[in-house]
Amino acid sequence: MAITQQEIEAGLRELGLKEGDIVLLHSSLSSLGEVERGAEAVVDAFLSVLGASGTLVAPTTSRALGVIPETLKQRPAACHSIHPRASVAALGAAAEEICRDHWKAELAHGPDTPYVRIAERGGYVCLMGVDQDRNTTLHTAEELLRLPYLKPTVEHTFDTPEGRVTKSWPFFPGPHRNFIGLDRLFRGSGRMRIGHIGNAVVRLIRSSDLIEIAKAAGEKDPAFALCDNPNCGDCVRQRADIRRHRFSQASFTVAASACLAGRTVDEIVEQCGVAGVDAVELDDLGGKPVSVLGADVVLRAVERLRGEGRRVTALRAPAVGQKAEALFRLAREANVPRVVLPLSGRASEHAALAGEAGVAASFFNVGLDSPGASDLLLRLRSEGSSAGFTFHAAHFARAGEMPFLGSYKQKLRRFVDQLDVEDALYDGTPQPLGHGNAEVKEMISILSASGFSGCMVLGQGNRLTGTLLDAVRRFEHLLDTM
Repeated sequence: MAITQQEIEAGLRELGLKEGDIVLLHSSLSSLGEVERGAEAVVDAFLSVLGASGTLVAPTTSRALGVIPETLKQRPAACHSIHPRASVAALGAAAEEICRDHWKAELAHGPDTPYVRIAERGGYVCLMGVDQDRNTTLHTAEELLRLPYLKPTVEHTFDTPEGRVTKSWPFFPGPHRNFIGLDRLFRGSGRMRIGHIGNAVVRLIRSSDLIEIAKAAGEKDPAFALCDNPNCGDCVRQRADIRRHRFSQASFTVAASACLAGRTVDEIVEQCGVAGVDAVELDDLGGKPVSVLGADVVLRAVERLRGEGRRVTALRAPAVGQKAEALFRLAREANVPRVVLPLSGRASEHAALAGEAGVAASFFNVGLDSPGASDLLLRLRSEGSSAGFTFHAAHFARAGEMPFLGSYKQKLRRFVDQLDVEDALYDGTPQPLGHGNAEVKEMISILSASGFSGCMVLGQGNRLTGTLLDAVRRFEHLLDTM
């Protein structure tokens, strides 16, 4: 049996709507079941309940436009906000003010737009037979937070009362988000009313409450609206944008070992993109150390990485033998600022070669305890070298030392320009970050506290405990728990 306009009105009043209210409606006519007079009855029911002093609003973008908003839009008295990506139509006392100059606002759903104006006037969001996935006001919370995964729109050219204009809007919402999963936040707040009209579930919440709840969730976790599905490419990329932004705010540079990221340049680019890491230490390609690859191979790889937005922080060699001079020349030719190589009795020779090539040298500890490393670095400094030290905490643990409580304090801190972020037990067994004896968390913390401006490199040793993305997530966890 078809429901009537009067039954719809009764359901709206039962939810708490009254004369003078403002409502932004998202709806599905078919969800109600059979309705006498169809969409016209739904629009008339809202206008009757809201009265002459109230206002009914509906989004009119192509994605949102269904039969009910189209019916509202076609009413002769309807006002229309001008916006190529976020328009609404409105009927009622506040319609003109709500729609005014929408296109002039900096953000599509932010201040001086219908969405914020409705909230400022104590208005409601009503979801009639649709879920939170259709809730446009959630974009307002995202844009007010200026979440890192939001992107500017392409430029649009369109007509306005002031003439034809071309404009783009920053921080615009993009692909899939898990808005459906946010319904529990609004239910749990006790501020969303839920009822039934016909066959439809109807949700009603003050717009200001909705924005407040969503903003609080986003301030706590910028990924609050993203899903956890590892096969959802949209949310994986948006999480990477959040990490990328977070890392950009640090005093140090977060980089990935090329070997950890992949065997080929394509794999390195892809995996760094998924992980949100834009800097690469080029240590290995195709299973071969960079020090044994041909110069042309390395130069092409560096050029390609840069072309894909990946900065190369250093060339790294596990051993150099007689090829040190060639490696430094290659770094200069590739315009890579640093070479990272083992600290050994030949450090003075290597530092001199680096100086001649006009690139920086940083030496990492392997097979050395901290007194031995300190002696070599102090000798370099006495010779006038400015070479840095890449602190490999896992190697110090393998040497039987406590890297933070012992090794770092053995006159090493003054030399450190890079931290190799790897973990291991004292017996050398690789461990996930924070699960071994390398005191990685303590090292990250002390360097962060001192405004460290060098590199923190997720090293190739992490391959034995997972992927680059696994290492990045563990690194983030260490940052979160400091």
